[in-house]
Amino acid sequence: MLAGRLARRLSRHGLHYAWIVLAVAFALTVVSAGAMALPGALIVPLERQFGWSAEDISGAVAVRLLIYGAMAPFAASLIDRLGLRNVMLGAVALIAVGLAHSLWMNRVWQLTLLWGLLVGVGAGLTALVLGAVVATRWFTARRGLALGVLTAGSAAGQLIFLPLAAWLERGWGWRAALFPTLAGLAVAAALVALLMADRPADLGLAPFGESVVTPPPAATRGGELRTLAEIAGSGAFWILAATFFVCGLSTNGLIQTHFIALCSDFDVGSLTAASTLAAMGAFDMIGTIGSGWLSDRYDNRALLFVYYGLRGLSLIYLPGSSFSIYDLSLFAVFYGLDWVATVPPTARLAAQAFGRERAGTAFGWIYAAHMAGAATAAYGAGYSRSVLQTYLPALYAAGALCILAASLVWLIEKRSADASAPARARPIR
Repeated sequence: MLAGRLARRLSRHGLHYAWIVLAVAFALTVVSAGAMALPGALIVPLERQFGWSAEDISGAVAVRLLIYGAMAPFAASLIDRLGLRNVMLGAVALIAVGLAHSLWMNRVWQLTLLWGLLVGVGAGLTALVLGAVVATRWFTARRGLALGVLTAGSAAGQLIFLPLAAWLERGWGWRAALFPTLAGLAVAAALVALLMADRPADLGLAPFGESVVTPPPAATRGGELRTLAEIAGSGAFWILAATFFVCGLSTNGLIQTHFIALCSDFDVGSLTAASTLAAMGAFDMIGTIGSGWLSDRYDNRALLFVYYGLRGLSLIYLPGSSFSIYDLSLFAVFYGLDWVATVPPTARLAAQAFGRERAGTAFGWIYAAHMAGAATAAYGAGYSRSVLQTYLPALYAAGALCILAASLVWLIEKRSADASAPARARPIR
């Protein structure tokens, strides 16, 4: 097995294979995020070609986001039963089939089936739960940093694929915009097949930051529902779920889905709007990786307070701006820095509250709330544009909810460490 040989070679040079696993998971996250972001660049072209309304297209996107989120708690159990490698390969196949077949679609129900169901299920298997599982299984030291890197993959996907999709659509039509993502999926599948390993113990390794090889626990059926029953009595769960609902509502559902169409309402070109989204992605990578580093060192509640507060203020600022290059750039910086910077502290708070073995599934349920919020905003903002002819009510509502979420995080009980983590040893680099 290539992974085993490479792990032994890296160990001789003082390097841990966890970093290879992190790189492969990052690559898949980038491409999956690119597939999820594509509708944001294609709402206006689909309206123009097929005569579909923003509400019609937003409905399909909302279905995708709901399925994407609903997969999260079950993805952790599927990973436990089938293994990281198999689940990742299955996810790539579903996304690729959904995108490839959409080249021939001409009905809204086909959009819902292909981009809603197939891409939703596939991307749901590679969602943030995958990052939480990889970070928890492979890292004890630097866990927050690892999760920050994987979370930044979502921003990197947007940074790479959205401007490219907008450029291709303008010159060759919306179908051409799908091909870079399909090519990226093929590359990601090859990396997963060749280099991915399920657990450190499979390669005779301890997690990064530990010295003892621990055999994996036996997979159990129905673990996701049992875990939900166990954590549902915790106030921390409901606060994290509620604030993450707002997180999804104000990111994936609103800005990622509707920003380009919003800009078109203010006579901003699609390529300029997509480039602004890409700039948000660039700042998001900085903010999210930095957030992972900070979450290893500071009170995660304070971090969430700052992130939600800044996001809320930026969303309230945007409707009153002139949508000039200066105003959009200012928004891109402040909004982009905390786009998904909320993920590392939220995942760490979940791990501290519910323990290592339940962390993946618990975070999955919390993430399901995130995507329920995203679906609410995706459809609600599209409905607002179709019926009220403006996105502005959705922007103001999202900003106010972010400020409310900033206040709620202080209700979570402070814990100093992950009680499930074993004693730490000096890590291999």
